[in-house]
Amino acid sequence: MSPDSPAGGSRELVLSRIRAALGRAGTDPADEVGPAANGTVPRDYLRSHVPADEPDALLDLLHRNLVDYRALVHRCTPAELPDLVGALLDARGTRTVALPPGLPPAWTAAVRARALADDGPGGPLTAARLDGVDSVLTGCALAIAETGTLVLDAGPGQGRRLLTLVPDHHICVVRAPGQVVASVPLALPRLDPARPQTWISGPSATSDIELTRVEGVHGPRTLEVVLVRD
Repeated sequence: MSPDSPAGGSRELVLSRIRAALGRAGTDPADEVGPAANGTVPRDYLRSHVPADEPDALLDLLHRNLVDYRALVHRCTPAELPDLVGALLDARGTRTVALPPGLPPAWTAAVRARALADDGPGGPLTAARLDGVDSVLTGCALAIAETGTLVLDAGPGQGRRLLTLVPDHHICVVRAPGQVVASVPLALPRLDPARPQTWISGPSATSDIELTRVEGVHGPRTLEVVLVRD
């Protein structure tokens, strides 16, 4: 492709802007973005757009972004959590709630009469059984404030991915400030890349057909997030 062609000119325009943003002048190929001489890629970009050391501000930002993604957000203290979970299930008319292994017993104190444990006597819950379950209650690995994202990695209290994809209603508990991070770059070092991760930003939705938003296509139709301030 000729540099004088419209496409070639656009390419040079884009590269010149990248060089300018990186503080590099000229058109020498060595100035283009790429690994340094030692093979490393420079990562001197901004790692967070909000102060990462202000827990209250991060929690407020997470709350706003979760709501923006149409999640239902609640706040409480650890002592209030069991009654709040029970009230959320009552308000929805939940008869059965799936529980992953490793949930703190205090979280489930108000729901044991309608609980189905994934590690119960009947063995792991199948997709067919989960299809008849009204709700699921889990914790999370992390929550990212800037993107309003919950990250589950199948750790204790989170369970298999199947648990949070089949039931139509997911209640996810986030413990603050310990599980809240400012940004994706700050979240990644705290996650194990070998674990199966599910990143959730709001209830399942798609706008593929005529730009009409449809919820509950490939996951829960309703996501409720409980922010527990330690």
